[in-house]
Amino acid sequence: MHPAFPRQMNRVGQRSQSAANPMPLVRETTIVGAGLFLYLFVRNLIRGREGAAFGHATELIHLEQRLGIFWEPRLQAWALAHDWVVTLANWIYVFAFWPTLAGTMVWLFVRHRGMLAVYRNALLISGAVGLICFAVFPLAPPRFLSGWGFVDTVAKGSDTYATLYPSSVANWYAAMPSLHVGWTLLMGIALATLATNRLVRAVGIVLPLAMFAATVLTANHYLADGVVGAVVVLAGFGASLTLTRRPVGMRSQ
Repeated sequence: MHPAFPRQMNRVGQRSQSAANPMPLVRETTIVGAGLFLYLFVRNLIRGREGAAFGHATELIHLEQRLGIFWEPRLQAWALAHDWVVTLANWIYVFAFWPTLAGTMVWLFVRHRGMLAVYRNALLISGAVGLICFAVFPLAPPRFLSGWGFVDTVAKGSDTYATLYPSSVANWYAAMPSLHVGWTLLMGIALATLATNRLVRAVGIVLPLAMFAATVLTANHYLADGVVGAVVVLAGFGASLTLTRRPVGMRSQ
């Protein structure tokens, strides 16, 4: 018998036992469901505070102007002059976020179970911070401020976003921090550090940058939203690593 055969059979047996035990999947699904419930609860708290959200948007724009980084109108004007850029940005913003998040978490569950808790806890910690920010500091996204020259390219391009994110679920005034940017960055870290395939690792590096660009070019977020989103998520990731005491670069054998 080949010496590697018992080890292979051992791994197959472990995987079979794991697949037969539904509790880990039930646990992870319950945790995600609880997070969604909290999000919807906070969304309801923001209703009726649209005036504050637009006031905060004006304050943020004035702050960026004073800092000399109010580049969003110029960046979007450049994008609007190139149809392919707008189309690409729309597709990344609408279709890359949730599939990346869900797909990476499933991949971690199946292939890197030992690191799943690190990334799940990072999502929960950063999500909790984000919920507090949404409740305390509702912020209208640039696409609602046509007077500043912004264009809602996603809504202009199609009705897909409204279908995927109906008003009964979406929080239109949760621009700060941008979890689109932050959570895509977190998934990118997972792919770039745990994947063995070079192409997948490259996607982990490029996709967060592409998402940051897409949030601005589609007028869904300010530059500051993406920066704060990345900081919040990285802080959550650091806290999660400390709690779980697992090395970042650990790969499954």
